[in-house]
Amino acid sequence: MSPTQTRPRQYWLLKTEPQTFSIDDLRRAPKQTTPWDGVRNYQARNILRDAMAVGDGVLIYHSCAKPLAIVGRAEVTSDSYPDPSQFDPQNPYFDGAATAQNPRWFARDITFVEAFKRPVLRDVLAHLPQCADLPLLRRGSRLSVQPVAHAAWGLILALSEG
Repeated sequence: MSPTQTRPRQYWLLKTEPQTFSIDDLRRAPKQTTPWDGVRNYQARNILRDAMAVGDGVLIYHSCAKPLAIVGRAEVTSDSYPDPSQFDPQNPYFDGAATAQNPRWFARDITFVEAFKRPVLRDVLAHLPQCADLPLLRRGSRLSVQPVAHAAWGLILALSEG
């Protein structure tokens, strides 16, 4: 891809526990924007740092909830930057090995787009062939930042409208 070409929009799923940070917390955040920080998995870090881009679509998934569901949509609104929590000894995500010259963890800002009128249940997605490749549905998949194929994105948005 040449420097003048833009890459196609990509789509992602971000897992969050609603008791820690919910779609409603994102909606209430100043300017409806928050840093997506505290990620401490190298594969998820690499996605945040290298694969995401401003303008990419984001699905917000409530994990450790009943029911397990995709509950809303956001958009990536910043380039990646060193996650400030890694440098703060009072923060539970502090990493003593990280330095300003050599950060280990990265964040991106995401901005609220909508809370779904109808959450899209994980159990429903598990029965749809268009969603067969979603990492979310793989046994043992715990990755908090995951890719979503274009076809699955469209289907999920359609299901959210009821």
